[in-house]
Amino acid sequence: MRLEYFQLIDRVTDLDIAGRRIVGQGEVPHASPIFEGHFPGHPLMPGVLLIESMAQVSGWLIIAVHKFDRMPFLAAVKGAKLRTFVSPGAMLSLTARLVHDGSGFAMTKAAVEVDGKTVAESEITFRLLPFPDAKFRVMMAEAAARIGLAAEDGGQRTEDRERSATGSFVIPGRAPE
Repeated sequence: MRLEYFQLIDRVTDLDIAGRRIVGQGEVPHASPIFEGHFPGHPLMPGVLLIESMAQVSGWLIIAVHKFDRMPFLAAVKGAKLRTFVSPGAMLSLTARLVHDGSGFAMTKAAVEVDGKTVAESEITFRLLPFPDAKFRVMMAEAAARIGLAAEDGGQRTEDRERSATGSFVIPGRAPE
């Protein structure tokens, strides 16, 4: 994660376009200027950044579902629950499910887990608009590629493209399934 740049998703680990679901990961850094003030001597991931991480993973799902044709802009956060503290070094598992998509809006149900326990959850609403310009869309496609999504394939994960091409699912460092 690069907290100072609001890049909170390190990688997408699962994307199911048909099921309208995504799973991502983000490791909370051990050191960040944010922790100098939140809180000195007892660093904690700010709750608003947990909500932002859910919004980001939801946004990537929406972008993928719309094949990089629409940009989601945060419109509302409903029922956000922050259940426990998250410390530096924690590996966040972020999930989102698209529950509504239409009339220029999309809504997701998202959650953050650490070590298999839910630490945050919320319903998040987005306004969907065209990308502001072609340069911004290219920048978003580059960001998507860094976390494992491919704009040229409508957001399909790199490993999923390999599975489609080879008939097997390839994860770096593991034998094909």
